[in-house]
Amino acid sequence: MNTLKIRGHKIAFKDLNSQKEEVILLVHGHPFDHSMWEYQYEALKNYRLLLPDLKGYGQSATNFEQIFIENQALDLALLLDELGIEKVHLIGLSMGGQIIVEFQRLFPSRVKSLIIAASTPTAETEESYANRLALAATIQEIGMLRYTQKDIHKYINLEVIRGDSEVYQHLFKMMTKTTVAGAIAAHKGRAERRNNFDYLKNIKVPTLVIAGEKDYFFSVEVVEKVANEISHAQFEVIRGSGHLPNMEKPKEFNELLREFYQKLEGIS
Repeated sequence: MNTLKIRGHKIAFKDLNSQKEEVILLVHGHPFDHSMWEYQYEALKNYRLLLPDLKGYGQSATNFEQIFIENQALDLALLLDELGIEKVHLIGLSMGGQIIVEFQRLFPSRVKSLIIAASTPTAETEESYANRLALAATIQEIGMLRYTQKDIHKYINLEVIRGDSEVYQHLFKMMTKTTVAGAIAAHKGRAERRNNFDYLKNIKVPTLVIAGEKDYFFSVEVVEKVANEISHAQFEVIRGSGHLPNMEKPKEFNELLREFYQKLEGIS
């Protein structure tokens, strides 16, 4: 892992295929880290891949009171500045999808394309706001190990992914290695996020939106609404997948990525 200090705090990231010209920035969800994207490394080997551990996660700084979606997007822009990269393709899943939409809103001239997976950029409702803060309190009380043991089934379709599989074990490791402080700070900040749903109609870059058929958190119908708001967005459903289609169904997910980027190459 490489590290840089961004706004006074350590950001850890992988920089793969650094000799390639086209850059894809992959933004992970919660409570994960950059390694959730390792199932895409081979499929995207013709691109330079930037894979940060977001603030609050993995090997990046974690000791914060709140971590806002807007700050995550700003940190990514500053990371690109440090690396001398002006424009990127963006891939984000769940919270990562919310972050890349915010990045697009703040820095539209820096975005070449978007892939939004298992995500919607809406704000919290009054009920979901209270639930998120309650979840932060629960994690404070029981810790990430017990939380993972209790709720991991919400993140993955156990009808497809067995508990003894490498994918399940990878997910379990990512979740339990997320610090309590980082998880709580992210929940508290994410609870305050702005509603970017109305912004979606302003997005003009090529966009692919992907839903998992069995997603516990974001139903197919909810994710499809995101695609419907973006001009000419492509919408795809990965059958049998839960919240993590890139890990649960990497073959299908990667094929969608390859086809999407091949079309972009044909346009350019």
